[in-house]
Amino acid sequence: MALSASTTLPHGVDKVAEVFVNEDFQRHTSELVGGNLESFTVDGDVAGAFSTTSVRTLPTTRLPEIARKFVGETLKVTQVENWEAPGADGSRRSNISLKIAGAPIDVTAVQRLVADGGSTRVELEGNVTSSVPFLGGKIAEAAEPMVGKALNIQSQQAQSWLESH
Repeated sequence: MALSASTTLPHGVDKVAEVFVNEDFQRHTSELVGGNLESFTVDGDVAGAFSTTSVRTLPTTRLPEIARKFVGETLKVTQVENWEAPGADGSRRSNISLKIAGAPIDVTAVQRLVADGGSTRVELEGNVTSSVPFLGGKIAEAAEPMVGKALNIQSQQAQSWLESH
């Protein structure tokens, strides 16, 4: 299943990227959906190429009942983002991988922070797949809207975070 979204924020790429690698912001977005940020690490210098790893526990209350029976009351989600060094215009690219413990779902995405004058266009494209024979397509299809929404929360919340901090 394909994920695709785009949001424009009235802030420069450096400010938007700074928010995305802020542990307090990551905790805020986790708690916003009723979850907890268990850990957040940044490896490397954020001025160049670096990676982040966040581990969250998220509630399954919005999942269909059949899925909740399979995965339980919470999900442990590990998100790794491998950021490239900024381009000549300051634009950034991050390769995102999501692993959900106990769920046969893999998510890969590319997030681009595109410099657009004094604004930043946040573009997200990715795929949700499942390794389960026969049912994998249906599992990925059911998970895709929720995964897309979860990834988009970061972009949406960045605007209000930048205005209040």
